[in-house]
Amino acid sequence: MSEIITSALEKYIEVHTAAVDAHLAELDRETHIKVMMPNMLSGKVQGKFLEMISHMIAPEYILEIGTFTGYSGICLAKGLVAGGKITTIDINEELRGMVERYISLEGMQDRFDLRSGDATQIIPTLENTFDLVFIDADKTNYMQYFDLVIDKVRPGGWILADNVLWSGKVLEEKKDKDTQAICAYNDKIQADPRVDNVIISIRDGISIARKIG
Repeated sequence: MSEIITSALEKYIEVHTAAVDAHLAELDRETHIKVMMPNMLSGKVQGKFLEMISHMIAPEYILEIGTFTGYSGICLAKGLVAGGKITTIDINEELRGMVERYISLEGMQDRFDLRSGDATQIIPTLENTFDLVFIDADKTNYMQYFDLVIDKVRPGGWILADNVLWSGKVLEEKKDKDTQAICAYNDKIQADPRVDNVIISIRDGISIARKIG
């Protein structure tokens, strides 16, 4: 895998990023101790980025596709307006208890709508118009998730997608299935006239798309 940003620079960035609250720090630690593939957790820098984006947008409704242990959802929820709600979907129900515990510790029970199951089946049933969507689930379905949410995003709303640099594999000639899916997603967003877009190189790359109109 290619090194996008050197470990020394990553450490410098982390040191110069505001500290997270105690519950998020404990969630990070518990995820790394108890959960398989803990690198899926957003972590301090990306989490703070998501929190700041949410504060900038001041969303009423957020949709997150891929809850994992709840770290990114909690960060996003910090920017919700009073009475706002984040709907977060994950296919792995085994982590739900852990997610609920940390949401409770943060005092955010009223902000979360937790859904367990296949996001491709759940998204069409959602009635809210979303101000912000964060896609961070199985890579092979990224394009389908975008297609399912684009009409549920308000004009001027935002769609973020994680892991769009895929550890630099997007530049490799021989691409595995997930890398092909990420490249196809990036190409799709670049060509879609309904959105304005940019990729930023935070952690493993985040695609930011703003719905035009």
